[in-house]
Amino acid sequence: MMVAVTHIEVVQGDITQISVDAIVNAANSGLLGGGGVDGAIHRAGGPEILAECRRLRETALPDGLPTGDAVATTAGRLPARWVIHTVGPVYSAGEDRSHLLRSAYTRSLEVADTLGARAVAFPLISSGVYGWPAADAVHQAVTAVRDSGTSVETVTFVAFGADMAGLLQDELR
Repeated sequence: MMVAVTHIEVVQGDITQISVDAIVNAANSGLLGGGGVDGAIHRAGGPEILAECRRLRETALPDGLPTGDAVATTAGRLPARWVIHTVGPVYSAGEDRSHLLRSAYTRSLEVADTLGARAVAFPLISSGVYGWPAADAVHQAVTAVRDSGTSVETVTFVAFGADMAGLLQDELR
């Protein structure tokens, strides 16, 4: 039975240090590592994550992970059981891609549900090098999680800096 998330919280810090069932990775479609959150998760989690991502690319995802979709791997050395990789959209002022951004959150929660995860940590997807304006990225994230119908009990938004943590806390009020 799906119920609404019972608890949404905000912490400021390093997502690779958060002890939860699943950490969400703001990945690129290639799934083979990158910069920002993606690079940090791959570095901290160790080679097991990359090995599973390579297997996914060789089998189920030869063309990569589509924008707005999600897939799980081991968490390697991270203090979590799984990493849920999702691809957020690149921001475009000329095209509304907000449905893809919300889908990155909802698909991640659907994957978490299939895994039986009860606590999931998210970065703010697409808000870094993908250029999504911070205030709208926060609004899309919180809206998607609140409307998801997931069985996940606790969602933790992990903000890298104080400004983003403040925007998230304001949106949750």
